[in-house]
Amino acid sequence: MYMRKLLTLATAGFAAVALAGCGSGDASVGEGSLAGASFVVGAKDFSEQNILASLTAQLLAANGADAEPKQITGSVNTRKALESGEVDLYWEYTGTGWITYLKHTTPIGDPEEQYLAVKKEDGAQNAIAWLEPADFNNTYALAVRREFAEEKGLASLSDLASLAKSDPQAVTICVESEFAARDDGLSGLLKTYGIDVPRQQIKTLDTGVIYTETDNGDTCNFGEVFATDGRVANLDLTVLTDDKQFFPVYQGAPTLQQATLDEHPEIAQILAPLAERLDTETMRRLNAQVDVDGLDADDVAEKWLEEEGLL
Repeated sequence: MYMRKLLTLATAGFAAVALAGCGSGDASVGEGSLAGASFVVGAKDFSEQNILASLTAQLLAANGADAEPKQITGSVNTRKALESGEVDLYWEYTGTGWITYLKHTTPIGDPEEQYLAVKKEDGAQNAIAWLEPADFNNTYALAVRREFAEEKGLASLSDLASLAKSDPQAVTICVESEFAARDDGLSGLLKTYGIDVPRQQIKTLDTGVIYTETDNGDTCNFGEVFATDGRVANLDLTVLTDDKQFFPVYQGAPTLQQATLDEHPEIAQILAPLAERLDTETMRRLNAQVDVDGLDADDVAEKWLEEEGLL
């Protein structure tokens, strides 16, 4: 459904103008303001990125552009595609920019400070512009089934540390092999919070299995998750607050070459409504529609944009 709509918008200027004029006005800076412009919107190869790319492409098309999403494998390849001009923009995460591209080893815990730091340095060093970020953070987290969290009074990782002292046998944790080995993963987390867990109470599993086993509570009571993963909401898991800000902030924001933004400064205003509306709970819900319900990312994006009055 979405691709038919996109082709119509991309090839018929009058249709694009009409669609832009029918919305609430939040996403449109002028009828056909991007008429004649063409954009490829990159996406890494997972559902959240496909949804973000589709949201972005549809808003650009609604403002007169020829815009299409393009999926690329991996963060590094997607970034290289932006730098080479293979894609014109894509949604990146502040922690990835700071650690992977700018080569910092220590993240900045405060989300706003992290965003401003990566925006300034990436702009100065690489001429990559970061638009306003959305209020979602797709970072690592530990989750627990809601009933167990309520029974034990668990809301934060500090609460987990207290439980490890009062009832150490209850602290069983499922993680991926990579997370278990990384300094910014399990070992650093346990050290930061002063959690002492016997090795036999830590199980290494595949990503998808971690969610179901955490929900079951047999293999483990706690599991490594990604904060915006749709399975968190679908399984009714409670994400423990990282109250000591150990994990890097992975706040999403559109990125593009500064030259592209200079040529089309209206892009910032067109995409601003996404940053204003996309928070962690919203991303979990949209991701769940794709990962759990099996819906198409383009259709999920289109329906949400319409519900929000942006199309």
